[in-house]
Amino acid sequence: MDGLNIPYNPRTVDEVFRDFKGRRTALVKALSTDVDEFFRQCDPDKENLCLYGSPSEQWEVNLPAEEVPPEIPEPALGINFARDGMQEKDWLSLVAVHSDAWLMSVAFYFGARFGFSKADRKKLFDMINDLPTVFETIAGVVKKQGKEKSSSVSNNSSTKSKANPKQGSEPQAKFSKPMAMQMQMQSKENEEDGLGVDEEDEEDEEVVEDDEENGETFCGACGESYETNQFWICCDICEVWFHGKCVKITQARADHIKQYKCPSCSSKRARPSSLI
Repeated sequence: MDGLNIPYNPRTVDEVFRDFKGRRTALVKALSTDVDEFFRQCDPDKENLCLYGSPSEQWEVNLPAEEVPPEIPEPALGINFARDGMQEKDWLSLVAVHSDAWLMSVAFYFGARFGFSKADRKKLFDMINDLPTVFETIAGVVKKQGKEKSSSVSNNSSTKSKANPKQGSEPQAKFSKPMAMQMQMQSKENEEDGLGVDEEDEEDEEVVEDDEENGETFCGACGESYETNQFWICCDICEVWFHGKCVKITQARADHIKQYKCPSCSSKRARPSSLI
């Protein structure tokens, strides 16, 4: 963290709170007034990146600290990988939530390190709690910008929807490979038990059977075959399946992705002309 990893050890409640406010101001800048530059620096083709805020109200997107353990708690790792796989407002909100968690961890790290009493910890929390969170601040900015720049948002959303002609107006559900297999097995069990299958169930089964008719499914990144105990995700553009670990996507992160694009498809996508 060039320029941001300056030795600084606030030892009193007021000093820790000033440290908190400076870092918070930096993160809010990155996600609001400096959002264009923040978006540019979070290149998915780069390594795992973190968003740092300093007490001097400066922010930086950089690699995690090399020392283990680090001097202070580290921010969320790899925020750049989700940049093009989510709606921009959802991505910014996700980064904001992780930033709030980081700010709290740093503040109470200092409190633990310098032996704050129960009364001091409560005082610190109360002072922090009087401020709106980064997420609350960014959500308000996003909402306000949405009203002022509705035409820009509309054009941006239209561009994204055209990237996948199969995507309708409603968000598509994200299913991992194990979930699809479970749907298929449940359908077969219903048939064996003599239960009726309505038209909607038949359509779901056809989707799964079409996916399996060519034999084993292989990961588009490592080439290994599907295993039921692993999380998989399918690209909404090229419809290729990947191990979650191969494309650095977890089940929890997939739940927030409305349209997933694999690294190959993401690299072919031009950056939108405007942000939210």
